[in-house]
Amino acid sequence: MTTVDRANERLVDHRVALGGTVEASRLAGRLGRWAHGDGTLTARLAQAIAALIEGGELRPGDRLPPERALAGAIAVSRGTVVAAYALLSEDELVERRQGSGTRVAGHLAAALPARERTARGEGLFSALPSGIDLLRAVPAMPQLALDIVRAHTPTLDPVTLSETDPAGLPSLRTRIAALFEEEGTTATAAQILVTHGAQQAISLVVDELVSPGDVVLTESVTWPGLADSVRRRGGRVHGVTIGPEGVDVDELEAAIVALRPVLIAVNPHHHNPTGTRLPSAGRIRIADLSAEYGVPVLEDRVLAHVSFDGVVPPTLAALRPDAPTIVVDSLSKWSWSGLRIGWLRADPVLVRRLRGVRQLVDQSTSVPAQLLALDLVEEARALRRAVGETHAVASARLLAEMAEQLPDWQVTPPRGGLAVWARLPVGSATALSRLAAMRGVAVAGGTEFTASVVYDDHIRVPFTAPEPVLEEGVRRLGEAWRDYRAQL
Repeated sequence: MTTVDRANERLVDHRVALGGTVEASRLAGRLGRWAHGDGTLTARLAQAIAALIEGGELRPGDRLPPERALAGAIAVSRGTVVAAYALLSEDELVERRQGSGTRVAGHLAAALPARERTARGEGLFSALPSGIDLLRAVPAMPQLALDIVRAHTPTLDPVTLSETDPAGLPSLRTRIAALFEEEGTTATAAQILVTHGAQQAISLVVDELVSPGDVVLTESVTWPGLADSVRRRGGRVHGVTIGPEGVDVDELEAAIVALRPVLIAVNPHHHNPTGTRLPSAGRIRIADLSAEYGVPVLEDRVLAHVSFDGVVPPTLAALRPDAPTIVVDSLSKWSWSGLRIGWLRADPVLVRRLRGVRQLVDQSTSVPAQLLALDLVEEARALRRAVGETHAVASARLLAEMAEQLPDWQVTPPRGGLAVWARLPVGSATALSRLAAMRGVAVAGGTEFTASVVYDDHIRVPFTAPEPVLEEGVRRLGEAWRDYRAQL
């Protein structure tokens, strides 16, 4: 049996539509916990189906189940399904014809409804100034980084100070390439592009590789900066199931075969927001899939080095040098979040293309910032170790507070990263976050991190705030949860 045959065999388990016809039971299985959220059952059902369309699991021409069959499969009235199909029709996501049922519309690639193009990541910056911010995972500046900044005395070379190369200072690109080499990944300065943080690196890659209608595969919950960038390009984000040990690699291969993506974007070590680590075998498999199918893989390494036990695996690029892999990293999480310096490592040809894109966006990165970054990168090993040790303590502190205030929440202790991913036993994370805001604490529900299928039963809680602030924030969150639970 060939690799493609095996992927097609697995596809039977993961595709919603088989032969263009959607079985009610199969669709019900992929809708997730759609009923737990805001709004009417009708609106939530329509949103869940729209997410499958956007993610490419339901494709133009696929016939949706009859209303009565789907109603029976998801235990709602037929009227609820009829009304949900009507909403999808109003948004031009489906076409309804007498005698032929309801089919996914054929022009979805370029015309998703406005609500599906809304930036979900905006919610992470909506905390009130007077409240406690448990939205953003922004670590405090390590003392070593502060000492380096205070001692920074760059050589004011007129040639360097006038440098405006969109790819970055040659000296910084060379030093970042050496950092990759020290970690076991071959790299040259020609493979490095310096950016304003990792988010700009991600956006540049998306802008260059994704066109309207293209599919990008990622974890089923993911960093919204990635998903929003794809959607703003008119692309479709398809979420692949992520479990306790990271993304389901079998399902990923099935999606590659079925959806023909232009990019795979993964965050395999200390995943944001779930905190999961993909085992070595899974990492190797993803690198192999990239090489075998010729699909570029973007690896987000921003949190990889924030490790509590010192475990940091090699990059995907190190595992398969012949695969079209792109590695994105920055110094914001282990050095200074206020210094927006990130970078990517990719094939020199792609770097030259991205250099041209960068020139159109903002010309170049601040030279003083790059010179300061040089000093910080020199101490990368010590800075990363310090941040890992600090947040190992902070994580344990948060887990203790949550055990006291939120004992019925399901939390897996993270082994790295900057936040915990907690599952509610009942109810909607979106509704709870609104109630928490009324008590002066801002938290992010799972919908901000949704790739395609909506997850509204999780809350991300960072442990980067100072201890008194974190303790008070969790206390208020506990009060909000008890009030909310009483209303259910």
